[in-house]
Amino acid sequence: MVMFERLDAILARYEELCRLLSDPKVLASPGEYPRYSKEQADLSEAAERYRTFLGVVRQIAETEEILRDPRTDPELRDLAEGEFRALQARREVLQEELRQLLLPKDPHDAKNTLLEIRAGAGGEEAALFVAELFRMYCRYAERHGWRVEMISSNPTGIGGLKEVIALLEGRGAYSRLKYEKGVHRVQRVPVTEAGGRIHTSAVTVAILPEAEEVEVQIDPKELRIDTFCSSGPGGQSVNTTYSAVRVTHLPTGLVVSCQDEKSQIKNKAKAMKVLRARLLEIRQAALQAERSLERRTQVGTGDRSERIRTYNFPQNRVTDHRIGMTLHRLEGILDGDLDSIIDALAVSQTEEQLKAVKVGT
Repeated sequence: MVMFERLDAILARYEELCRLLSDPKVLASPGEYPRYSKEQADLSEAAERYRTFLGVVRQIAETEEILRDPRTDPELRDLAEGEFRALQARREVLQEELRQLLLPKDPHDAKNTLLEIRAGAGGEEAALFVAELFRMYCRYAERHGWRVEMISSNPTGIGGLKEVIALLEGRGAYSRLKYEKGVHRVQRVPVTEAGGRIHTSAVTVAILPEAEEVEVQIDPKELRIDTFCSSGPGGQSVNTTYSAVRVTHLPTGLVVSCQDEKSQIKNKAKAMKVLRARLLEIRQAALQAERSLERRTQVGTGDRSERIRTYNFPQNRVTDHRIGMTLHRLEGILDGDLDSIIDALAVSQTEEQLKAVKVGT
């Protein structure tokens, strides 16, 4: 069985690492010791849990021997039957725990995340919904104690946002928000609609793990840096100093602009954060393609027909189409009460992953 073959290999490697880490030569090695220690720590939970599982399996076999022996005392048999049932239940629990420990872990879960929201189909109404979604995620961040740093924004005249990019810093930011990427569709009567007709608009959300400089190294020769005057609100310095920055990554053609800060240096630093995150996303997508893993496109084209979630104002309804979940508390969700949806999406993803490590597959 594939699952147990994998566990046997993990246990064997763990025991080998334990032996290596007791070797004086390894203890004295500044390179090998930390590398082996980290690998041992990564394998320890699965290895120790598997040892416990194997112990329970041995106990079950011993108890079966007692039950099969016709000479077994009736009172001892009763005790053995009770213990046998308890051991079987314990084995099932441990087996499920082992399956979950074998699930692939997202290496980016502990990272901060870049949130990018853009208006799709729907014009001004879509831009207004960008602003509402951004507020929703800011409120969600506040509930979890995360810090929100604005990177760039492109406001419209009536309170909407054509685009907004922000960095969310805090424990679990990416691990929670990664389920939000995709097209979000809104159905409601726009304030500009005189006839009272319901319109459908679309907004795209991208969630990218923050990339450290050591993860994505960028050759300065591959960059073109342009500066220009800021536009929009921002005080006296707007349109008088070349503080806005546009960074172009020549090999990929990626372009990032930032003008929210009055300082050119700060705008460039923020633009580089976004660029590194986008380059990391490209690299991860390439790796997944090489491994023939199915990858969903994050945001599609922004067309109304593509959506992961619909916010229907007339019906006070929010529906997540990936898991068929519908909630009739739209106001609370837009106020940042997203945990019930995100929890359900996380459970659904875990169930899909578990199918790949079922016993016998």
